[in-house]
Order: sequence, then structure tokens, then C-alpha cells
Amino acid sequence: MKTLKYLQKHLMTATSYMIPFVVAGGILFALSVMLSGQAAVPEAGWLAKLNQIGAAGLALFIPILGGYIAFSIADKPGLAPGMIGAYLASEIGAGFIGGIVAGFLAGIVVQQLKKIKLSTTFRTLGSIFLYPLGGTIIVGVIMVFLIGEPIAIFMDWMTAALNGLSGAAKVPLGGILGAMIASDMGGPINKVAATFAQTQVDTLPYLMGGVGVAICVPPIGIGLATLLFPKKFTKEEKDSGIAALLMGGVGITEGAIPFATADPLKVIPSIMLGSIAGNISAFLFGTLNHAPWGGLIVLPVVENRFGYVISVLLGAVVTAVALRVLKKDASKEELIETNKKDDLEDLDITFDQL
Repeated sequence: MKTLKYLQKHLMTATSYMIPFVVAGGILFALSVMLSGQAAVPEAGWLAKLNQIGAAGLALFIPILGGYIAFSIADKPGLAPGMIGAYLASEIGAGFIGGIVAGFLAGIVVQQLKKIKLSTTFRTLGSIFLYPLGGTIIVGVIMVFLIGEPIAIFMDWMTAALNGLSGAAKVPLGGILGAMIASDMGGPINKVAATFAQTQVDTLPYLMGGVGVAICVPPIGIGLATLLFPKKFTKEEKDSGIAALLMGGVGITEGAIPFATADPLKVIPSIMLGSIAGNISAFLFGTLNHAPWGGLIVLPVVENRFGYVISVLLGAVVTAVALRVLKKDASKEELIETNKKDDLEDLDITFDQL
């Protein structure tokens, strides 16, 4: 349990640094394809240059992931060994798993190097020269000569196995990813599932096809519920429902957080059911999303857009219906709260009255 917490802590720190690269790169990538009017990467003109900028952001996220895992463990001296090790993992074909391994390896190696006592003369050189250099040599050698190739073989096997899933075999995977995405709406569990799909976007775009749907279902489903079943929501929640719809459209799961905070026991199961249904549906439709992002904004780079949109609608409807069943009418709850406030006001006694 301690080990898992240790791994999660450093992985989540690194993921928070990686996300801006995925966001910037993914949106520019999707935008270049959308403006081209074709479901393909533009190869000429200014749109090809825009796509190049987006692709640069996406190419960096594995080195950034590895670098900031090492940074989280060993501070600044771990950055260079972590990033270089993760870059080597990416070049070898070890993918995001190799990048994560390189990051943890670099962090632990540099952490151990920092325990070596240096004379006062060399102490100032440690952080900017000795530790990064030593860490890079050790991690680089281990990645290139020892573990890089086995990890690459494992990644090829995993890619082939996931590609080989078809029909009902995709249902459990879709269900797990959908549940993880909606469970904490942008938190650590969400990020693990999203990162898994995002880092496979080049080799297994069907994963982002499902996860892209699951990402936007919670806010869209809640927004839809506020329109279809207004009695279930307060005036403030109904006003927020429109914002939730817009946030869902651009792939921001966090649009569901205000509703989940107000009524977690009813809202979280509802959005999880919707994301599970949406993710599984997208997998079964065979939708492919070539951008590491979710929502309706990625439609230009989605193959089988009909299946993608239907999956979003299905997940949203499942969430809305679940909220209809689970939530009490807001008018009753507001009336109870109002009565409680009136009772308290009646009990107020001032010094003048005494």
C-alpha cells in the first residue's frame, strides 16, 4: 500500500506537468485538421505548419512525463536524467510505460547519488553537473542496453493484444476506463485512464475514441438533465447546467464537479453509469479518435463520427435518466431548507427583547 501511494504521488505530480503539453498539442492538432475540412493530417500550407506545432507538443509529453517523475523524487537534478531516459524509451519503442519506468529509475538513481558526501569544493557542482551527468549516464545505459528492448517487446505485445480485442471483448475494458474517467472528474483516477489512452493515440486510437466520449459525458449528461428534469435542480444548478454543456463539448470533465460536490452520492454513480455506457458504445461502434483529447471539439479527427456522437448522446441520456431516478425534487429540498431557516429565525432572541 505504501509503495502504491509512493508511485501514485510522483506519477500524479508528473501528469499535472504533462497535461498542458497534451492540451496545447492536442487542440492545435485537432484544429489544423478541422480547418482543413478532411479527416486527415494536412500535408501542405499553413495548416500543415499548425499541425507541426501541435505534433511537437504531443511528441514532448513522454519525456516531460519521465522528467517530472524524476523531478518529483529527486528535485531539479533528476530532470535531465528523467527526460533523457524517457526520450530514449520513446525512441526505442518502449512508449509511455518505458517513459514512466525511466522517470522512476532516474529519480531513484539521482536520489541515491545525492546521498554521496561531497567535499565543499564539489558540493556546489553537484546539483547542476555531477548528479545530472551521473544520473543520465546510469539511466541511459540501463534503458539502452538492459530494459528498453524488453519493455518495447511488452508494448508491442500489449498493442497487438488490445488491437485484437473485438466485439464483446472490448466491453470490460470500456467499462473500466469509463468508470475511472467519471469517478473523480479530472482527479488522479481520471488522469490514469486518460493518460493511458492519450499515450496510445498513435497506435490504438480506438482507446481515445471511447475515452474521448467518457470525458465529456458527465457534464453533458448533467446539463441535459437540468433541461429535461428541471424539478430535480435548484435555480443555481439549472443556470450552471448550460455551462456544463459547453464544458463537456470542449472535453472538460470538471464541468460536473459543482453538481457532484453538492450531491455526491447521487451524482457520481449517475455520471459513472453514463461514461461507462458511452465508452463501451464507442468501442463497439469502432470509433477512432486521433487527438489525445475528448468532447465534441475533436470531431474533425474522429473516424466514424456518427458512432462517436451517438455514444456521447447515449452516455448523456443514461446519466440524465439516472439523475431523474436517484435525485429528489429540488423544490422539496429547498422548501425544507427554507422552513429550517424560518424556524431558526423565530428562535433568535435579541438583548433588546430581554
